[in-house]
Amino acid sequence: MRKLPAERVTKAIDDPATPLWRGAIALRIVTFLFAAANVITNQSDYIRPWLAWTTLGVMALWSVFTSRAYSTTWGRRWSLVLIDLALTCGLMSLSQLIMSDHQLLGLNVPLITTIWACVPAVALGALAGPAAGFGGGLTVGLFTYLSKGVPSLDLLRDIVLLAGAGMVVGMASATARRSAVLLAQALRAEAATAERERLARSIHDSVLQVLARVRKRGLEVGGEAAELAQLAGEQEVALRNLVAAAPTDSTVDGEIDLRPGLQLLATPKIQVSTPATQVMFAAGAAGELTSLVREALSNVDKHAGDDARAWVLLEDLGEEIVLSVRDDGPGIPDGRIASAAAEGRMGIEKSIKGRVESLGGTLELQTGPGEGTEWEVRVFRKGAAR
Repeated sequence: MRKLPAERVTKAIDDPATPLWRGAIALRIVTFLFAAANVITNQSDYIRPWLAWTTLGVMALWSVFTSRAYSTTWGRRWSLVLIDLALTCGLMSLSQLIMSDHQLLGLNVPLITTIWACVPAVALGALAGPAAGFGGGLTVGLFTYLSKGVPSLDLLRDIVLLAGAGMVVGMASATARRSAVLLAQALRAEAATAERERLARSIHDSVLQVLARVRKRGLEVGGEAAELAQLAGEQEVALRNLVAAAPTDSTVDGEIDLRPGLQLLATPKIQVSTPATQVMFAAGAAGELTSLVREALSNVDKHAGDDARAWVLLEDLGEEIVLSVRDDGPGIPDGRIASAAAEGRMGIEKSIKGRVESLGGTLELQTGPGEGTEWEVRVFRKGAAR
């Protein structure tokens, strides 16, 4: 079976932050070489040169291990990155046992780990985003201060750079992951649209033509055949709406396109109008709005008469969604809704008014004898000011 393009892309971007992990590996190698040069340069002034070389050996082994681990998805996990952070801070703390007081207080002599210590902050940013990278940088900066023992402007600068580097890498990681998800969604939508068009052509050449012929012939014959013709016509319209409905899609924020659910409600007596572009809304709220419209149309079918027609209009105003359901029936008599609720029939109270209240929206009813009925629902998007 031929794979869809979206499937191929999804497999290729399982971890969109892979380039950042490769950068962390390269940074670890380069900074280790700098740390080795630092030990060679300052070993004669160390209190315990043997401990300096031992620390450098541990750094070498750990650099090899993490380079291999971070190059695969197996190593890109919280436990290993936190161990990396703890080990780095622990090796940095050995500077007080290795370096003399003159070296610790000097501005030109770095700690035993030097800039090798910045890698865990970068790894945390690549793993979990800007907050984790910022926290990792602050942690390394705190241990730098504890190892030095004396605050200074240079030390403050190093802490800011560490935290900033982790945060910037984290922002890049979060952006890469979000972009990959959006790309996969776009490709899925494109593939779904192409498949829908293919099915539409196939259905049009077979099922729809048969239904259209049955409807036409049934109306010509009359009698019971006319009833079958009417059913065939309804199924033809429903099938056309199903094929023409926009493909359902969702976002990383849990939003879906509101249009497909409404478009499927269209029948020969119900016309549904939606924008040409996607109307993204919270998934739960979208389901409630679709159910609300379905209940309103059910009331039209029950109370407006067999010849009544209905219109559903969806408008996207940016901060809010406006949904209108109108019919050309006899209208709702004054007091009818209140009396129905008193009699225990809670269709409007719960299925329509209750849903609007739960969504924090507004509901307006316009009706009168012989004027039909129109429900207008306004619901704000999440975070929009009312």
